[in-house]
Amino acid sequence: MIFSELTRRTRLMVAAVVLMLPATALAQDISDSHLAAARAALEAIAATDQFDNILLNAATQIKSELIGNNPDRQTEISDMVDERALALAPRRGDLENEVARVYAKLFTEEELQQIAQFYNSEAGKKLLAQGPAATREMVGAAEVWSNGIVRDLRESAIEGIRQIAPTANAAPAAAGADAATPAQ
Repeated sequence: MIFSELTRRTRLMVAAVVLMLPATALAQDISDSHLAAARAALEAIAATDQFDNILLNAATQIKSELIGNNPDRQTEISDMVDERALALAPRRGDLENEVARVYAKLFTEEELQQIAQFYNSEAGKKLLAQGPAATREMVGAAEVWSNGIVRDLRESAIEGIRQIAPTANAAPAAAGADAATPAQ
């Protein structure tokens, strides 16, 4: 469904904004209730869930690098990196706060409350759960439709060229159409 693509684009946009804007630009005066509404909306749409594995992936990568250089210390390195990763885990809240500020700047408190209310409803939860499947099916339907439109336009244009230039251009256009027609 279009929602899923928009959600994906919105999430990417939010991530880009958070990474590009200095913290001072995000530190505008936003009321506590507005931030709470933003956090509730973010939670309802699972906006930051895509970032959950960043620390885990970083730890795995760093373990691999360090163990590659010190294979005899694999257990010690693994334990040490895990311990230090756990020490950084509370910083996840910083990301939540910054993303909440982004949403608070883009939406009014009332809009954020409405977003949270909808996505916490059964229909909203179903939209989030079924959105990716709907998007896949929509893209498939659009492909079939697009192939039919291209085919029909090609056939119509070939007929049109036959009317414009009955013998000179019809054969090359038809030959090109056969080579370019996608398999159905």
